[in-house]
Amino acid sequence: MSGSTNRPRRPRSRHRLATCAQGDAATRESAAEQLTPATPWYRTGAGGHALCVGVLFAMAVALSLALPERAPWAYALTTLVGAWPLARKAASGALAGRPFGMSTLVSLAALGALLIGEAAEGALVVTLFLLGERLEGVAAARARRSVSALAALTPKTARVLEAGGVRVLSAASLRPGQRVRVAPGERIPADGVVLEGASTVDESPLTGESVPRSRGVGEAVFAGSVNGEGALTVAVTRPGDDNLLARTQRLVDEAQRRRSRSERLIDRFSRRYTPGVLAAALLAALLPPLVAGAAWETSLYRALALLLIGCPCALVLGVPAAMTSALAAGARRGLLVKGGAVFEALARVRTVALDKTGTLSQARLEVTDVVPLGRSAEAVLELAGAVEATSAHPLAQAITAHARAAGLSLPEVSAAQALPGRAVAGTVGDVRVVVASPRYAALLTPLGGAVRARVAALEAAGKTVAVTLVGGEVAGLIALRDAVRPEARRATEALRALGLRVVVLTGDNRRAAAALAAPLGLEVRAELLPEAKLRLVERLGPGVMMVGDGINDAPALARADVGVAMGGGTDVALETADAALLRAELTGVADLVALARRALRTVRANIAIALGLKALFLATTLLGVTGLWAAILADTGATALVTANALRLLRPTTAPRPGGR
Repeated sequence: MSGSTNRPRRPRSRHRLATCAQGDAATRESAAEQLTPATPWYRTGAGGHALCVGVLFAMAVALSLALPERAPWAYALTTLVGAWPLARKAASGALAGRPFGMSTLVSLAALGALLIGEAAEGALVVTLFLLGERLEGVAAARARRSVSALAALTPKTARVLEAGGVRVLSAASLRPGQRVRVAPGERIPADGVVLEGASTVDESPLTGESVPRSRGVGEAVFAGSVNGEGALTVAVTRPGDDNLLARTQRLVDEAQRRRSRSERLIDRFSRRYTPGVLAAALLAALLPPLVAGAAWETSLYRALALLLIGCPCALVLGVPAAMTSALAAGARRGLLVKGGAVFEALARVRTVALDKTGTLSQARLEVTDVVPLGRSAEAVLELAGAVEATSAHPLAQAITAHARAAGLSLPEVSAAQALPGRAVAGTVGDVRVVVASPRYAALLTPLGGAVRARVAALEAAGKTVAVTLVGGEVAGLIALRDAVRPEARRATEALRALGLRVVVLTGDNRRAAAALAAPLGLEVRAELLPEAKLRLVERLGPGVMMVGDGINDAPALARADVGVAMGGGTDVALETADAALLRAELTGVADLVALARRALRTVRANIAIALGLKALFLATTLLGVTGLWAAILADTGATALVTANALRLLRPTTAPRPGGR
């Protein structure tokens, strides 16, 4: 993936999913959206019509057994009742400049069957087509409900702590700063931070993780999670109607409207395919009688069968149905993917680039050494902690937390400035304070031999070193240590089992990076500034995935073929990258790739099923071996097969683990 660093991002279409041929897509999608948990399919207008036609067809079949001479009239009535809304829809599409929709093909086939005296087959055409439409709607609604059901997990009310006591309010009305009480066993009503208490919290609705997590003072909790054995007091950090569950649902809804390359290709194909089917059917009806003297009735019958075989419904349904199911399956497991195009890119990934801090490591850095060089240890920690308090980087947060834990009072900072990968600076009083990496500090002021030797010794111990400069002079060193994630070995082995190359990219020093990555057998590229990390991501491609924390890796996340943010649900993690792991565990990266590969296999299988059945019955129909009944079953059967195949993606699976783990 060489070339200019100004290479454009991947195109991300925001068009709605096309679930059938042009002219019918919006109708089918709206039908699916009507199916909510409160509205069964048979209570919608289209569902009630399909049910009515099905009853009429059953009555016609019964009449054909009791009074065969009256059955054609019953079949004709069924055909007209079923075909009327389809014909009206076809006419509306023609007037709107979209004459080649599914409704056109089915209407022509059904009414044509009536004209040649095959009323029973005409009735079967519309009955199975309408039932097939309902099947598609139910399948789409099932995938949507698997995500929309998450929002229903948020409780309707919350107990808000006020000066006068406790007041019950609507959870949607909660605002940042309010305090809520959560009793044991209750669902947490809003995203927030624990103020009082300690408990275990079941976050499976968001992350798919079945093991409850311990949560105490200062730790984040999310709406919809189930509180365990202890009472909690939570400070609300986000509006009640904008919690993580609601934002996840909105992002998945947007992703369902972004069509993949396969969907766009099938859509373009169907626009040419349907007129071609109409032309082929016309030729099949006219040429044999005019050229070979064949019977008109036989030729018309075969032409009508050809119209039905040519219906591209199963073909254009197979791709979006699979993508919708994959999006829903991922969201239920805490794997948020922003559209079908991202799934296609994930399936092509060959190299995974991992950021070190917060991705490969736990981002729970601890200050191990404060080395005074020009000022006292307390002064170094106090000034560094004040400046680092203006940054969200894990290293900065660790230094600030250590300073506060030491009981130091952090002074006010003005003119704060962050230089990603280099330093954080600010003015304390009238003195400029810079907390920088050793490499960047050496560019600002000469580091003596003793300072360089002390830095080298700390780095040799696998520690990360920050140099504190006060007024342009070295005031001291602060060393920190991080620990690798406990699941890192399982995660990297799972990635290798998928045939992926794994590389660690970090701005940290080589010794600290190697100390973390070497036991896992990973390649390391260290001491990378953001722009160098970006160029390296390009050189690793094509097919490169960048996994970072969504904050300091934004350029690399954007430049990679797929950017994955491990943010644990933060705004930046959800918005920056192509995909996000709501459960901040590295094993989710392999699960993402495995899900994407399953989705693409399902798409290819659906296309093969649709085209294979069409080709088979096209040949047998033109040869006169099969007729309308087989054509109807081929169309409806293909639709049922691709729908069922797509729904298989909703089954919970994980990436293969080495050694059966």
